[in-house]
Amino acid sequence: MAILDVEGVTRSFGGLVAVNNVSFAVDAGEILGIIGPNGAGKTTLFSLISGFLRPDSGAVRFAGASILGEPPHRLARRGLVRSFQIVQTFADMSALDAVTAAALLRRPMRAAISAAEAALERVGLSAKRELTPASLSPQDKKLLELAKCIATEPRVILLDEVMAGLTLAEAQAPLALIRDLSKSGIAFVMVEHVMPIIMKIADRIVVINFGEKLAEGSPQTVVADQRVIEAYFGEQLDA
Repeated sequence: MAILDVEGVTRSFGGLVAVNNVSFAVDAGEILGIIGPNGAGKTTLFSLISGFLRPDSGAVRFAGASILGEPPHRLARRGLVRSFQIVQTFADMSALDAVTAAALLRRPMRAAISAAEAALERVGLSAKRELTPASLSPQDKKLLELAKCIATEPRVILLDEVMAGLTLAEAQAPLALIRDLSKSGIAFVMVEHVMPIIMKIADRIVVINFGEKLAEGSPQTVVADQRVIEAYFGEQLDA
């Protein structure tokens, strides 16, 4: 059984259909990439899955149970968490305090602090535990987002452009961490625009275009799909 099952999800805003009948499933420990041109509906899809928006129709199941109508904090308690395209930070908190706040989802204060310290160690930020987010590099801010997710003891993590703004060299540490976490059974669904990154990390890729699922398959299969090429480049290219 898939840990996350999205079936026929649709959401409109007025006359605009932002997400139209999108379906896919994710298994425990799998890394699924979501790609598509700007405005394709990827972030809206994340919001529908994570409880920030409710679909007009369709179903979302987590560990076999419907989660439609569940607010984000309850989904986080179940083990479904997300990051945001614009990094969400507590400006006046240290890195340790920010991750501790996430760990409080499941633990009392003393245990939450210990869990936060362990999460920061896992992502390589222990030496920067007392720094505020404003003092961190873009790469370290991305790692801090991952640490906050880890501290909640997730089963599925939705990552919305967590590599945005990073060079390929800077992305290597987060990518290695994601691979390691997936081996422990955590599933990842990643929205990403940098094709070399998503090609390197994803087990499967789903392509969204104009709110609809255009293609799904292995990274090699998807990037060779003429429909995907046309969606990205706007014209038919010779194979």
